[in-house]
Amino acid sequence: MLPCRARLVSVLLLFLLALLRRPLPVACLHVAADAPLTATEHRQDGAAWRSFQQLLDARRGSRVAGLSELKRYLARFGYMPAGAEHEPATDAFDAHMEAAVRRYQSALSLPVTGQLDSATLDRIMAPRCGVGDNGHGATASVSLATAGGAVSRFTFFKGEPRWTQPDPLVLTYAISPTATVDYLPPETVRTVFRRAFARWARVIPVGFAETDDYDAADIRVGFYVGGHGDGIPFDGPLGVLGHAFSPRNGRLHLDAAERWAVDMDAETAHSAVDLESVATHEIGHVLGLGHSSSPKAVMYPSLSPRQKKAELTVDDIEGVQWLYGPNPGFSLSSLYQQDSSMATGTSSWLAGSASLVSAVLVILVTLL
Repeated sequence: MLPCRARLVSVLLLFLLALLRRPLPVACLHVAADAPLTATEHRQDGAAWRSFQQLLDARRGSRVAGLSELKRYLARFGYMPAGAEHEPATDAFDAHMEAAVRRYQSALSLPVTGQLDSATLDRIMAPRCGVGDNGHGATASVSLATAGGAVSRFTFFKGEPRWTQPDPLVLTYAISPTATVDYLPPETVRTVFRRAFARWARVIPVGFAETDDYDAADIRVGFYVGGHGDGIPFDGPLGVLGHAFSPRNGRLHLDAAERWAVDMDAETAHSAVDLESVATHEIGHVLGLGHSSSPKAVMYPSLSPRQKKAELTVDDIEGVQWLYGPNPGFSLSSLYQQDSSMATGTSSWLAGSASLVSAVLVILVTLL
């Protein structure tokens, strides 16, 4: 009798272990999951920012070689006092550095520890947009409760600039015929940008018309290396991917030193960057949006190599609609409902699993 009972207990324990190890349902909205980030893999193909691995776990009071470079990085993107990027920096982790790290962690939705933990260094070392966060280039944030119950995290350039013309608002854009990358056919690049512009046009009453007249276009797109005449030089592979200027400037620049890809299934380079994701992000800046602190948003400042993130989230859409109003042919309600149904499905799965676990535990207690 005892061997049979022992076998039954063993079977129940194995069943309970398998149940607890079952993955939760995924509840993401139109966004591919972030690619894994580690603090050692992102700088293998470029020296845009030297490896900050030696800074792991640095905190206030420590002094580590490389902190001065990190201070310049944080100053560049708006987390240190104005002008700090061009001032002499030391390798001391002082109170100003701790405050900057906390601001960075908060703005990028990381655990706010004030220390250079692995999650923070991984995000710092990830490729990103060259437009600053937290007021660098002067963005203004908003915090709004959405109809779906979430809190919006989108931001704008200072003054909430937007394109204004008599209705209907149609902006022309052109891809530079000379500032290109030789391995991507011009028509392929144009197709990518058509899709990227169409995503924004779907949600706001703004049209985009492609033109061959580059100099006369409202929005001018080009690939450049290093210094290229706008005072914001690019820094090589896997550093700053691109940058764009607020309305009505219209310039959208991409770093030609990156390995740009349009089809990750066919692309073999582990350092490849998805062109459509970056194009969609930079168009958001051209329209007046700053960076979002929502990691799933297109307007989040960083993008991992080989990551695809081109579909607009609720946060992206609410931000651009704040500037231009909603497109009469588009409604956010379906996205809210989808998000809600996913959350409900996850809750139901958890509730059902809890009940089953309880039943198994009761049986085990009875047998023991």
